[in-house]
Amino acid sequence: MTSGSEKLQTDGHLALKSASGRWVLLATVLGSGLALLDSTVVNVALPDLGRELDADMAGLQWTINAYTLTLAGLILLGGSLGDRYGRRAVFLIGTVWFAVASALCGLAPNIEFLIGARALQGIGGALLTPGSLAIIQASFVRGDRPRAVGAWSGLGGVAAAIGPLLGGGLVQTVGWRWAFLINLPFALIVVLVTLRHVPESRDEQAAGRFDVLGSVLAALALAGITYGLIQEGAPVPLIAGLVLGAAFVVTEIRRSPDALVPVGIFRNHVFTAVNVVTLIMYAAMGVVFFLLVVQLRVVSGFSATAAGMAMLPTSILMLLLSAKAGEVAKRYGPRWPMTIGILVAGAGFLWMSTIGFGASYPLQVLPAVTVFGLGLSAAVAPLTATVLATADERYAGTASGVNNAVARTGSLLAVAAVPPMVGLVGDAFQEPPVFDAGFRLAMLISAGMMVVSALITALTIRSNVLAPDEG
Repeated sequence: MTSGSEKLQTDGHLALKSASGRWVLLATVLGSGLALLDSTVVNVALPDLGRELDADMAGLQWTINAYTLTLAGLILLGGSLGDRYGRRAVFLIGTVWFAVASALCGLAPNIEFLIGARALQGIGGALLTPGSLAIIQASFVRGDRPRAVGAWSGLGGVAAAIGPLLGGGLVQTVGWRWAFLINLPFALIVVLVTLRHVPESRDEQAAGRFDVLGSVLAALALAGITYGLIQEGAPVPLIAGLVLGAAFVVTEIRRSPDALVPVGIFRNHVFTAVNVVTLIMYAAMGVVFFLLVVQLRVVSGFSATAAGMAMLPTSILMLLLSAKAGEVAKRYGPRWPMTIGILVAGAGFLWMSTIGFGASYPLQVLPAVTVFGLGLSAAVAPLTATVLATADERYAGTASGVNNAVARTGSLLAVAAVPPMVGLVGDAFQEPPVFDAGFRLAMLISAGMMVVSALITALTIRSNVLAPDEG
């Protein structure tokens, strides 16, 4: 099977333009998009579920962070399980788990039950998310991977950005519970396509024991830090979380090479740097995705559907430009596309700080989300391709898991820390003047984080990291 029209190349990998390659891309995009969609579709429902379930601002933060917590804490384990037992198999298990947890969220009788179900959702996301990108890295020929990652980033970004639009329509028509129940039919499609078309892959050199202790320490550390940041006057959980985080680092060093995170993977300074960039960049984005839709509804007076539609330009730009950004990064290197893209996205956050009472969609919201979308489209595909290019192929699942964990951790900690920092506590989401003041300050903080992220990118990312002879 050596013809360009055949689905397999001589090295046993798939060509992106082949029928089988397109099916693999569809399954991975839908699967990762499912988790991304859920992370944003819920935001537009927050005011409604908060009122119905009698939740305060901390309850809304936990509705977002319970999901992000288990996702970030266990995603490394999810990547390792896929490398060991088969990326396709773990991807399927995660998709089914995610669907069941989504059903529980949709049936939640109170905020405590919803938060618990959201934590279960995060476990499913931790299993399916790293598998989607690792399947791409393991399935496609090397020359097609940057373009495949670009398509994955673009289409996945569309799922994340279109979430508020979908959520707004559901909230306004059939109620907030369908923001969760809508996951079930999408999960069914992912399962059917994966069973029929996605090849199995694994790390044949994997050996030793699983780092269960490392997984537990990581999850508990994040839980303690998050609780300490959200709950006022709770220094003990915060200190305990920091201590457990230090214990996690020590444990990983001692357990190498059987560690949850192989220490050697960070010997490549570009891999380390791009993950620092990811941490800061996604921290800023986490704050924006959490607060923007609520600001539009509570302060600017947008309906649920209108608030959801606000991010539509970002969806369109991600769809149109992300694959091209992957090609540009492959040809010219990722440093400047990432640097410029992150700065442009930060400019979008600055513009968002002008959104307030009586905000005009065409004059304030549309330009802000368009600028953000342009920057995000330029930055995400090169960032993701760089993460994978700087790790050995046998660690595809682990590298993907590390980067995803870093992204979710950044979002988790920022959503926990920034709202209290800017005065968004208690019933702030039901007090428009208070929420408006906090939102504006939060956007400025987020823009500042993007500037820091761009500076690190410009100073540390090599231009030739995606060259064909680079590892």
